[in-house]
Amino acid sequence: MRIPLLALAVAAFGIGTSEFIIMGLLPNLASSFHVSIPRAGMLVSGYALSVTIGSPIVAVAIARLERKTALLLLMGIFTLGNLACAVAPTYGLLFSARILTALCHGAFFGTGSIVAADLVPRKQRAQAIALMFSGLTLANVLGVPAGTALGQAFGWRASFWAIVPIGLIASAFLFWLLPRQPAGDNSLIHEFRILRRPQVLLVLAMSTLASASLFCVFTYIAPMLETVTGISPHAVTIVLLLFGIGITGGNFLGGWLSDWRQMPSIIGTLVVLLFVLLSLYSAEHFVIPAVGIILFWGFVQFAAGSPLQARIVEQAHGAANLASTLNQGAFNLGNALGASIGGVMLSIGFGYRSLPLASAVVAVLALLLALWSFRLDRHESATRELASLAAGEY
Repeated sequence: MRIPLLALAVAAFGIGTSEFIIMGLLPNLASSFHVSIPRAGMLVSGYALSVTIGSPIVAVAIARLERKTALLLLMGIFTLGNLACAVAPTYGLLFSARILTALCHGAFFGTGSIVAADLVPRKQRAQAIALMFSGLTLANVLGVPAGTALGQAFGWRASFWAIVPIGLIASAFLFWLLPRQPAGDNSLIHEFRILRRPQVLLVLAMSTLASASLFCVFTYIAPMLETVTGISPHAVTIVLLLFGIGITGGNFLGGWLSDWRQMPSIIGTLVVLLFVLLSLYSAEHFVIPAVGIILFWGFVQFAAGSPLQARIVEQAHGAANLASTLNQGAFNLGNALGASIGGVMLSIGFGYRSLPLASAVVAVLALLLALWSFRLDRHESATRELASLAAGEY
């Protein structure tokens, strides 16, 4: 069953490279289209909002398709979107092409998470999801640094041209390696009823805030490192590589921890994340400490991703397909929210150095929601135990 999971990971690699490569190319794009850095950052926000708004719509549109067919269709949209990015002559057309690319993102990871979870025993679901998402994290180790270097050497369009064959290869892998799975048979009304469950809403909120905490800083990581830390544009590529190594390790650790103890691992990760962001604020002016903290930041940040995705599948039993897609929308809503928070702070006069503090505030909010969710877990468990004892007495 590992081979089909690897096919999903290859597809996730392509999508992750396309999503995150904008961060390394932000100064190049701003210069090419003669716009400000915050305006260029809207390419991140627009992509994320398109995933957030479009994912449920796309999920409904493909709900009756066999899941392998749905994934192949989504990869086709992804490939066409990146081709449009590569040839876009204006900022507005590039923005539109990014929205087209984003349409497949949330639905792909949402459907792919269900497929991955169904391929393994129940106690290995989080690790299976983590293996699929390893493609997303490896995109930050290999795809984003390589794409950034390619864009700096030959222009940002070359980066998007390089993603097109990745989409074609991923489609071939999905076609040959992925087994067929039946489509969901729930009605649309039944699927959306999961939004009445408090635990489902809490997972969506935690995913949004965790992602916002990341993207408040990560969207502007290139100009922040260049202006505050004093790192050259070419050295930024190395830092992005280290960040990618960190998130890859954190992703696998998060999957293992989630299969062990889900909510305690999420809470512990958010506590450590808070201290890491405060440390980054203190160390931004010093190259070696800042780079080391960024490596560890990526590790801690992504240790929460797989547990949150596994938790939404668990809490939304009976309607996991829509819930899993909505959670991807929540992650990307956080991307847009974080990028917007950072952009607003820069626009009103705060410097790049203040961004980790804003991220820390968002992380505190996510931690409070995690503690609330954990308390509900314990209350529900106690209620079930009392009901079981009462049933035994009669």
